[in-house]
Amino acid sequence: MNDREVGRDPGYAYVWEYLVRPEHVTEFEAAYGRSGDWARLFRQAAGYLGTELHRDRADPCRFLTIDYWQTFSDWKRLRAEFGDEFEALDRRCEKLTDHELEIGRFDPVL
Repeated sequence: MNDREVGRDPGYAYVWEYLVRPEHVTEFEAAYGRSGDWARLFRQAAGYLGTELHRDRADPCRFLTIDYWQTFSDWKRLRAEFGDEFEALDRRCEKLTDHELEIGRFDPVL
C-alpha cells in the first residue's frame, strides 16, 4: 500500500507566477519572501516547511513563489483554519501585481 492509499501525501509544493508593478517590487518582496507576511501566516499552520521567492533574471518584475508543505492535507487545513486571514492578506496584496497565475500544485517524485 502506498502513501496515497492510506491518505498521506508524501509532500506538496504550490507554485505561483506574479508580474509585479514596478513601484511595488520592494513591498512585494517583503510580503512574499521567506520571512514575509505570507510565510508568517503559513507558519501558524501545521506542516508548513517554507517558502522560496525567485526573481526572473530577464524580467525584474516577474517572480515565482514556491510554498512547501509536508502534505497536501496540511495545506488544505491551513485554508480551512485560516481562510479569513488568507483572504484578507490576498486582498491586501492584490494591488502589488498586474498579473497572478497559479503554475501548479506538485508532489515530489519518489
